Amino acid sequence: MKKKSIHDILPLELIHRIFLRVPAKHLARLSNNNDALQVRKVSPSFTLESPPHFEVLGSCRGFVLLHQPERFLVVWNPLTGSSKLISYSHIASGFKHKYGFGYDASQDDYLAVVPWQDKHGQDHFDCFSLRANSWIDFKDALPKPLGFNNWHSPGLFFNGAIHWVPSILNDYRDAILIFDLKERTFSMISVPEKLGRSSCIYSGLALLGGCLALYYRNIDSYKTEIWVMKEYKVHSSWTLYQISPTYDFRPLYLSIAMDLIGKRHTYDKSEFYIYNLREERLQRFKYLCFPGAFFEADAVYTESLLPLPSGIKDKDEKEEEKGM
Repeated sequence: MKKKSIHDILPLELIHRIFLRVPAKHLARLSNNNDALQVRKVSPSFTLESPPHFEVLGSCRGFVLLHQPERFLVVWNPLTGSSKLISYSHIASGFKHKYGFGYDASQDDYLAVVPWQDKHGQDHFDCFSLRANSWIDFKDALPKPLGFNNWHSPGLFFNGAIHWVPSILNDYRDAILIFDLKERTFSMISVPEKLGRSSCIYSGLALLGGCLALYYRNIDSYKTEIWVMKEYKVHSSWTLYQISPTYDFRPLYLSIAMDLIGKRHTYDKSEFYIYNLREERLQRFKYLCFPGAFFEADAVYTESLLPLPSGIKDKDEKEEEKGM
């Protein structure tokens, strides 16, 4: 008797729906490659098994952007182990920890972008294309001298573009810088006009409930204020939420139930909180804190089995294949 396959029992559409509900880490176990879950080496001297050697800069579609100070960047899928090493030796002296990481769907390309200043104070904007395997300089396309030293380090990838905001908001006009990955163009949008009359420091951007959000410390009210742009690039859609009495609250995720998950830094640890916006109730996760941890970038990671764009492989991986 011929052995039946799953396709003989269930229709393809139903199989697809089932797989959509299965966590990516379980799907990875179905791979025929026994090495699929092994951590790959990314350089002769460093491995991804050594977290103190790397800084997490951001995440996009299951890939994480890592930084090995003064050496290189790494694009890495923790689930599959695939990785790509990126050297930035041509800008090493001017690398100011300003960066962004995103995906250009029109080209099936992942882009790592690094705004930086040279020794003469000249602004530069370099973009590394994983598909082209090369750096591109967009210095001439910058809208104006921006003074990148005043800008918040991590760029937020949203709606096909990377967004930055100054660490200290001195002016609400044209406060958020946007780099469109498909068009390779820059634009700027304003934050709520009310911010021009407030003392706002340590500002940053987050993606909350599928919307662009701006957060900062208000040193007048001693509150963390969060403005959510309900409609992208529609200035009138900015909506304010206040987190009180927590002064240094960094939002990470907003649930359907309006529970806002975030973290707060103290002098010796990072603590995680959940704040219900409807009930205005703050609760700390009792057992979730990290001694001595202080990170500028907060990467919300989603597991994925996506590969790097076809044809892109790290040098070490190619050499391994040649020796087989």
